[in-house]
Amino acid sequence: MRKLKNTELNRKSIDEFKKSKKTSAIVILDNIRSLHNVGSIFRTSDSFLIEKIIISGYTATPENSRMEKTALGSSDSVDWEYSDDIIETIKKLQKKDIKIISIEQADESLKIEKFIPVKGTKYAFIFGNEVDGISDDIINVSDEVVEIPQVGTKHSLNVSVAAGIVLWDFFYKTEL
Repeated sequence: MRKLKNTELNRKSIDEFKKSKKTSAIVILDNIRSLHNVGSIFRTSDSFLIEKIIISGYTATPENSRMEKTALGSSDSVDWEYSDDIIETIKKLQKKDIKIISIEQADESLKIEKFIPVKGTKYAFIFGNEVDGISDDIINVSDEVVEIPQVGTKHSLNVSVAAGIVLWDFFYKTEL
């Protein structure tokens, strides 16, 4: 066994990425503090051909050059937009039959292994602040809350790690 060389990875160019059929998912980032977490989520979104990222609150946008340290160019491939009013944006997505899924620990959350996405349905996954999580206002307009089970002492995954788990799980369940 040997590690593959970069030339053997069949990487898409940015133009090929833009023209590719996307995974039926949108990522919403609300009040993410760390530029590194935002950049990492852009890279993960690129990896799974996510349609776009919606940024809200004080989450850094790709216009901040310090985000590039972890984004490594993925902010050029993954489409993104900024929302001044995330609740209104969520309601507009719902009118387009996009299912809104908050990733949070909540009293009526669905464990991720029991989340069965419907093929052909588009989903938007919301990830919130590293300390405070997703606001109750957002949870209350979400169609579902999905939780990643945790059994250690912290019960708190880094938001970019949580995004990686959720996006891989969704990709696995809908695209493979």
